Amino acid sequence: MTSIRSRLITILIGTTGLVWLLAAIWIYQGTRSEVEHVLDARLTEAARMVNSLLTDQRIELAMTQDDDASAVPGFVESPYQRQLSCQIWSLNGKLVGRSENAPEAKLSSAGEGFSETTIDGEVWRVYTVENARLGVRVMVGDSVHIRDSLVGGVVKGLVLPGVLILPILAGMIWLSVRRGLSPLNMMADTLSKRRANDLRELPATGLPKEIAPAVNALNGLFKRVEEARERERSFTAFAAHELKTPLAGLKTQAQIALGSSDRQVHANALRQISAGVDRTARLVKQLLDLTSLEASDAAPVLVPVDAKALVDSTVGELGPLAGLRSIKVETVAECDEKVMAEPHFFALAVRNLLENAINHSPEGGVVTCCVGQSDTKLTVSIEDDGSGVPEPELSRVSEKFFRGRNKSSTGSGLGLAIAEIAMARIGGEMRFQNRQPQGFTATLVMPFEKAPT
Repeated sequence: MTSIRSRLITILIGTTGLVWLLAAIWIYQGTRSEVEHVLDARLTEAARMVNSLLTDQRIELAMTQDDDASAVPGFVESPYQRQLSCQIWSLNGKLVGRSENAPEAKLSSAGEGFSETTIDGEVWRVYTVENARLGVRVMVGDSVHIRDSLVGGVVKGLVLPGVLILPILAGMIWLSVRRGLSPLNMMADTLSKRRANDLRELPATGLPKEIAPAVNALNGLFKRVEEARERERSFTAFAAHELKTPLAGLKTQAQIALGSSDRQVHANALRQISAGVDRTARLVKQLLDLTSLEASDAAPVLVPVDAKALVDSTVGELGPLAGLRSIKVETVAECDEKVMAEPHFFALAVRNLLENAINHSPEGGVVTCCVGQSDTKLTVSIEDDGSGVPEPELSRVSEKFFRGRNKSSTGSGLGLAIAEIAMARIGGEMRFQNRQPQGFTATLVMPFEKAPT
């Protein structure tokens, strides 16, 4: 796993080293240019000085073939003899004077000004001054190798301290990065020492700006996890309570059946046991549906759904339940278009609303399922002629395990909650309202995006 600390240190040291290298190159180029400028100026001044000495006759020259050019009086004692090489040539090509360390070969064949010459494999930088009155050329030069050595010495004096400082700088970078990341280490240490059920918020004051978003995100996560745990605790408590009641009833009816010899009492107890089993089975199924809805994180796959056909199928499935209470279920289709939805979730919502309507309708009542269109939305309205919901409770009817004052003897308070969650998963919504003079209407609303035919 890549370490942020290692990446930061590597980047900082690499960047610093690169900047240092570029600075060294810049210093080398600048120093070389300046040194060459200074040395060229020195060559110019030296050549002009020798020319001036010749003009003032302070240096005697050997102008004849028999004179020894290397032993010209006065010239060999020139103060420039150890730093520079000097030659004096007559205009007819005779060497009439030179410094002690000057080469015997001609320093330059060019005219006045600067030139470069290679003598015995060594490159010379030469400045030439022509004295027409005396008939001589004064050539003063120095070795380019010596110049490079001088530049190298200057650059070495500048760069070497920097190279020696680099390890110290790397150590300071390491310490700075370590200290800069210490808040992360402290946060990690704090989290590692926490118990699994400790979801308190981390301190969010006095934090660096770079870490504050991560801490705020963690605190938000802790809050959401705590809310989820609280919902699970409430769900478990309500589910246990709802299951406890029918199970206690089943046990009581079984004891009555076992303890009585009256056939009518037996038959009544068995009917109560059958009803209790049905209620318990419905509750367990609803609990499983609710758990499945809340636990699934996968995005629903929307496919073309024929709403009328889905409603007809659900009505057929719940026919036996409606027949037990002599409930008539009617279907009205005002729109036959298909809509994009997730079939399982859509059917789950329709089934729970229809089941809820049947359970809250009086014996011999009527439940109406209407598939219609409202503006740009598809609607599935399920109406019953029961006692409805008191207005103060209307906003709470989709809460889990909420049954209200007009509750059904077979309900568990989960049907509308399941339908609402299922619709939310597929991008729909639910609407509730009371009917006049009595009854209740639950409406499923889906964005009316027509499916391809």
